[in-house]
Amino acid sequence: MSNKLRVQQCVEALCLNGCEAVRATILALEARLPVVQIDGLAASERAAVLEELKAIMSVYDRAD
Repeated sequence: MSNKLRVQQCVEALCLNGCEAVRATILALEARLPVVQIDGLAASERAAVLEELKAIMSVYDRAD
């Protein structure tokens, strides 16, 4: 499985848990805490998941 596909599947699975869970995951990743859902991903994949989650949440967190 390609890195990009692994990242995409992980992001999709995390997003199924809702916005609050995604925000908590972002905070945990930024603090370099263990996140069970991304165990087994390489450091570059973990970084890609974090960036993708932040990009997704920026849409929801924008002030209108």
